[in-house]
Amino acid sequence: MDRFDIEDLKKGAHIHFIGIGGISMSGLAHIAIRDGYKVTGSDRSVSAITNKLAGEGAIIYEGHAAENIGDAELVVHTAAVHADNPEMAEAARRGIRLIDRAEFLGAIMKNYRHAVCVAGTHGKTTTTSMLAHALIYANTDPTISVGGELDLIGGNIRCGGSDMFVTEACEYTNSFLKFYPSIALITNIEEDHLDFFTGIEMIRESFRSFAGLTRGKGTVVAYGEDENIKLALENTDLNIITYGMSDKNDYHAENIIYSAGYPSFDIYRGSRKLCGISLNVPGDHNILNTLATIAVCELLGVDADTAARGIETFKGAHRRFEKKGFVGGAVVLDDYAHHPTEIRATLKAAKAFPHSRIRTIFQPHTYSRTRTLWNEFVNAFDDTDELILTHIYAAREVYDGVTDPDRLASEIAAKGIDAKYIDNFDDIVKYIRETAKEGEIIFTMGAGDVTSIGTELVK
Repeated sequence: MDRFDIEDLKKGAHIHFIGIGGISMSGLAHIAIRDGYKVTGSDRSVSAITNKLAGEGAIIYEGHAAENIGDAELVVHTAAVHADNPEMAEAARRGIRLIDRAEFLGAIMKNYRHAVCVAGTHGKTTTTSMLAHALIYANTDPTISVGGELDLIGGNIRCGGSDMFVTEACEYTNSFLKFYPSIALITNIEEDHLDFFTGIEMIRESFRSFAGLTRGKGTVVAYGEDENIKLALENTDLNIITYGMSDKNDYHAENIIYSAGYPSFDIYRGSRKLCGISLNVPGDHNILNTLATIAVCELLGVDADTAARGIETFKGAHRRFEKKGFVGGAVVLDDYAHHPTEIRATLKAAKAFPHSRIRTIFQPHTYSRTRTLWNEFVNAFDDTDELILTHIYAAREVYDGVTDPDRLASEIAAKGIDAKYIDNFDDIVKYIRETAKEGEIIFTMGAGDVTSIGTELVK
């Protein structure tokens, strides 16, 4: 079947979203409501996200049932929804057009002159959030879709009125190959989602195809010091702009100074200084995210100094080095890091802050990721003074019979790190409350429900 085109639907048509409570799906539903479509949707449970959609006019169903789709002319589903879902099965039985989230997002962005797709194994949400701050500060009125909650836009979606669309672009199941980017930003390429990809070669090929979507009409902005990016982009005829710490890149940083954990630096394009900037988010990785943002902004016609002033207003998206409060004099931070590289970057950034000790509560995300990146996880926690591992957040998976977090904790402890396994969240809260001391940094870390521990600790 041909790719879905938004012009295939008449204005006011009924669109039903299966899994409407998810971050990305809810954003698409907001846009559909804005554009005058009738929106219904279902999810396992209602939430603040679905309540907000209901307030805008969407009809929300708790749970999945065939009758929920009503007279829908289009049904949009997440990648996690399978053919045996009663709403999927009913749509198929009645011949209603069924498409996944990525295809619908691609159809939307096709109508924008400037479609910026932020891709990479890490850094998508933060970089997209930086772009939001820069472009809104510059009064460009963009449409923004973020894979997290951003205070600036009051959630995960902003429906703008200009010809600019900025969104995250996830490589999982090759979703981003259904997009129409005029600017394809690639922050890094590493092994991940190995329940779909067979290895790094397949991942590189996927990103190569993604970059190729700009051929003849757009630009690739890429981290120039990532070896996998270099391999993915070699021998292509694409328009490529690079950024990195070295002056061999088109954009680079100089005169980096850290103050209380936060970097200030100068931004150069070639040999010309564009501006200086002082970040309100920590870490070397955020210097790179800033360089990427400046490069994209200049392509969009926003001067670097204006973009920098906008970036300086960014203090982080929710669940990215987010301060939750204090317990026993220790500061509690929450972070979404769930890949070994993200964990190392977050803990390295934390070490730049004044502290007596760093303590990390980590919840692995999916059995497949934990199993395939096992050795990387064993070596990811060298910068924490204490590690508490808890049960794996299964997400879309079931227990594989071999991947056990208590064994992972034992292997990390064998390296000399104070690592232990505590399965129950209440037991973790009790232990931290009894032992937290002034000057400590306590992280809750992972992509699952480990964030609830931090909320409980600071009550």
